[in-house]
Amino acid sequence: MAAMQGGFRSILSNGSILRNAVLQRVRLGNPVLRPLFFSRQESVSSARIEEHGFESTTISDILKGKGKSNDGSWLWCTTDDSVYDAVKSMTQHNVGALVVVKPGEQNAVAGIITERDYLRKIIVQGRSSKSTKVGDIMTEENKLITVTPATKVLKAMQLMTDNRIRHIPVVDDKGMIGMVSIGDVVRAVVSEHRDELNRLNAFIHGGY
Repeated sequence: MAAMQGGFRSILSNGSILRNAVLQRVRLGNPVLRPLFFSRQESVSSARIEEHGFESTTISDILKGKGKSNDGSWLWCTTDDSVYDAVKSMTQHNVGALVVVKPGEQNAVAGIITERDYLRKIIVQGRSSKSTKVGDIMTEENKLITVTPATKVLKAMQLMTDNRIRHIPVVDDKGMIGMVSIGDVVRAVVSEHRDELNRLNAFIHGGY
């Protein structure tokens, strides 16, 4: 987890360094033209760059990119399910967590169960996964960390690293609508930094 946190800091740091380097190239490229260039272009072009929004990707963008069949809206179990069945579902879908809902109330989020819960509360304690209910070992709703579709990806990354979690449910006023993983978040941040550098390059060459 420490290595993961270091990797995130490197992603953010390198993105800022590259962006600043490109802007510095613009400022120093031609000192004679600099006053004219910035007096006429800076306010308009900077506004357009801001409109595109550096670090503006939201969780909604991630879910749309994954598509409905992969957005994780179906990654749930109930408090009455056995831990065995929940872990079996995780294995079948190749995920490390399931949102837990109340029986008969798919939109009523009760908590989350993860691989870590299974290891710490079943395996280590020698309990039976078939006779233990999900509700007995899950992380309860009042401790559950969630995001909304409007949450910025960088905010989600911060929440995940600060709380040492790898999956985070996406909820709105109607209930759970999806799940994102740390891998989803990292890919989105890397892609956004790449897009931002392309915009800055276009800015330099008159693309804005």
